[in-house]
Amino acid sequence: MSTTTAIVPRRFFLAWLFAAPVLWYFAKSFAATLEPTPTCGDSGTTPAQTPGPFFKPRSPERQSLRESGMDGTPIVIEGYVRSTRGKPVAGALVDFWQADAKGNYDNEGFRLRGHQFTDDSGRYRLDTIVPGLYPGRTRHFHVRVQPPSRRVLTTQLYFPGEPGNKSDGIFNPKLLLELRESGGKTGRFDFVVETA
Repeated sequence: MSTTTAIVPRRFFLAWLFAAPVLWYFAKSFAATLEPTPTCGDSGTTPAQTPGPFFKPRSPERQSLRESGMDGTPIVIEGYVRSTRGKPVAGALVDFWQADAKGNYDNEGFRLRGHQFTDDSGRYRLDTIVPGLYPGRTRHFHVRVQPPSRRVLTTQLYFPGEPGNKSDGIFNPKLLLELRESGGKTGRFDFVVETA
């Protein structure tokens, strides 16, 4: 073996030895800024629940249910619709309806009712208020999710730490929102649906 071929690998090795900690630091910092990859298919699809007596078809398409002068604590609900294989579901219909701050539903019009479609990454975002309580139920949102040309998933989303969760007959802990309080109230939930 010639001395030239022996020196090149040694130089490469030394360069790598010094560069590796720097590369590791930047890779770790970059990975910390990325959203964690969701786990799909591990626990099956999002559980279905009763729509309740208050669903109304043909709600307006909108990303905010809040209106001028509306009472209630503002909250943003956001997340993704994904298939059981973890793929984003673009163009999925996500339809929300809920009680107002006093626990009443608008059955005459479309107050606190609306639908939207997920973007190319399967993301949805809803600006609304925290729903009020009414007898027999814990605090919740109603949701219908329909991937393009597929079956509708009807379900409900719940708040962690609510006293009524224990006594609500249909409460499901798999449907709890992840709540954050930084700069306002934000809830996160990712739906997993059948697309095949």
